[in-house]
Amino acid sequence: MAGRAAVIIGGTGQIGRAVAQELIDKGWTVAVTHRGNRPLPRELTESGVTAIVYDRGHSERLRRLIRSGADVVIDTIAYDASHADELLEIENDVGSFVVISSSSVYCDDQGRSLDEGKVNGFPDLPDPMTEQQQTLPPGDQNYSTKKVALERRLLDRSVAPITVLRPCAIHGANSIHPREWWFVKRMIDGRTVIPLAYRGESRFHTTSVANIAGLTAIVSEKPAHRILNIGDERCLSVSEIGDLIRRRLQFPGHFALVDDDRYPPAIGATPWSVPSPFMIDSSAARQLGFKPLSYEDTIAHVCDWLIAFTADGRWKEKLPVFGQYDSDPFDYRAEDDFLASAGKYKLI
Repeated sequence: MAGRAAVIIGGTGQIGRAVAQELIDKGWTVAVTHRGNRPLPRELTESGVTAIVYDRGHSERLRRLIRSGADVVIDTIAYDASHADELLEIENDVGSFVVISSSSVYCDDQGRSLDEGKVNGFPDLPDPMTEQQQTLPPGDQNYSTKKVALERRLLDRSVAPITVLRPCAIHGANSIHPREWWFVKRMIDGRTVIPLAYRGESRFHTTSVANIAGLTAIVSEKPAHRILNIGDERCLSVSEIGDLIRRRLQFPGHFALVDDDRYPPAIGATPWSVPSPFMIDSSAARQLGFKPLSYEDTIAHVCDWLIAFTADGRWKEKLPVFGQYDSDPFDYRAEDDFLASAGKYKLI
């Protein structure tokens, strides 16, 4: 590859597509890997991005792909220590790595984290958290312990510089779990009142794929061993998120701010509804020149994409993660029963 060359593992997902476009716009030569389940988006093909069919677990094929060298390899789908080992096998042919982890690795002094919050209680975390906040121990127990194992293996063993990014609630077009659908579906279904748990005050930091792409481009040009939080410019409350979506969709209805502190909440449990803040500090990334976009800067595009993407009514097939919730995220009968009862709430 001529010039600065980047290889993105998992290049057809929401993060990979955004990162590929950002690097192309900055003059990089970009190749992306994917499993062959869907074609490379036309806009990337027309931009000169090369597509390579590759699935995890075939390290020899990955070595052949990277043999000509890459200035940076960006892994958007690395999940555990075995994936770290695959990257370590190619480090001699790579200038640096950027690996997407998660802010869910953080835990409080009692070892509580997001993963088991419904069992052990929601973690009591600093507001906001820096990269020095303690994490779960590495292991195979759940998503977050596997992410910790991934991080530790890479940072402890790699000779090539590795930047680990810890985003929060990721949002952007082309997602299979666009949290905004919780609001958008209710609004296009004509719900006149939408209940919000915890009085709509919950704050769970969001991270746009545009911000991930922007920071990835910066650290790819400034390689080093480091961990960086990455969040949107400001952590909004649930009611603020809902209000931005309401304005975009010109929704004439109201929000019902439910006065109930149970966890998990029985009514109005949005994907961002938590009993205490889950917020990160992105100061370290800002010191590298990163200027995060706000949620408001990017959410209009997500709303427009969602409406077009689900227009055929096949949202359950296209957005499968909503079918994996512990309870029905669109239980309108329960909402109507609550709103008709003497439950405590305030309309806005």
